[in-house]
Amino acid sequence: MESPAIARRLPAGRSVLAAVGFALLVTLVGAAPSAVASPDTPWFRALEKPWFYPPTIAFPVVWTLLFTLLGVALWLVWRSDADGRRLALGAFVAQMAFNVVWTPAFFALEAPLVALGIIVVLWTLVAGTIVAFRRVDRRAAALLVPYLAWVTFATVLNLEIWRLNA
Repeated sequence: MESPAIARRLPAGRSVLAAVGFALLVTLVGAAPSAVASPDTPWFRALEKPWFYPPTIAFPVVWTLLFTLLGVALWLVWRSDADGRRLALGAFVAQMAFNVVWTPAFFALEAPLVALGIIVVLWTLVAGTIVAFRRVDRRAAALLVPYLAWVTFATVLNLEIWRLNA
């Protein structure tokens, strides 16, 4: 019987397919909340937005890119047999859970302050995931840095929307 570490090492062609599969899986999970909540509501359209609010098209483009990077990073960690792999995978799942919860909290519950609390926890979990990934695969950690930058921006955006409409 093959060890799990050997089973994770696939031939080159299948390895690329596995990476693509991880990217698709993370993208599907990340996009799932948009099925129940979206910014296309009268409530959200009526909110005052800060001057730096990006064009609407930026969100699906940025999130698709970020989820792809997250999927590849997750694949790199998953296929590793380095110490700390299980902790890194657990950290990824935890941060992804908070990522998924933010959208319904903000848009469906119409609760920017609750969403702000969630995104602050998310930011902390993403930073922790980067540290955990770095112990397993530096490339995987580097792939999460743009995500942390976007979550930082989204946190400021969430704070300003709450502040302007409180």
